[in-house]
Amino acid sequence: MTDRPPLPPFTRESAARKVQAAEDAWNTRDPHKVALAYSEDSVWRNRDTFVTGRAEIVEFLTAKWARERDYALRKDLWAFDGNRIAVRFQYECRDAEGQWWRAYGNELWEFDDHGLMTRREASINDVPIEEKDRRVLGPRPETERGETFPLQ
Repeated sequence: MTDRPPLPPFTRESAARKVQAAEDAWNTRDPHKVALAYSEDSVWRNRDTFVTGRAEIVEFLTAKWARERDYALRKDLWAFDGNRIAVRFQYECRDAEGQWWRAYGNELWEFDDHGLMTRREASINDVPIEEKDRRVLGPRPETERGETFPLQ
């Protein structure tokens, strides 16, 4: 099995790198690429949906990004301990009718010894926004890495 660094146990620096790597991957909107960060038997709770394994992760993400157009994400390290990381995040997207949304959420992650995520629990709330109020405009520029983002 190939390792996916950084590996647990996490330090503040390695946890922050793991969070940024996840943000970068999700912003590609490539379900196959994103799924490689998860173990073959990874389990998810995403809102009210339960997913198990890479094939279901790819299926879930494919449908998600077909629905959530112009998706752009920011993740922020919240806490870490051993092989676990907690993040808060915000993403913006528009639906098929052109309505823009900002999603606020928290995730709990658990990793195996190879640095693959074995468990992901996401709680997410959506808020409609006007296009003029958008602030997540694509992948995070290098100059903004490590910066936190406002709540509202």
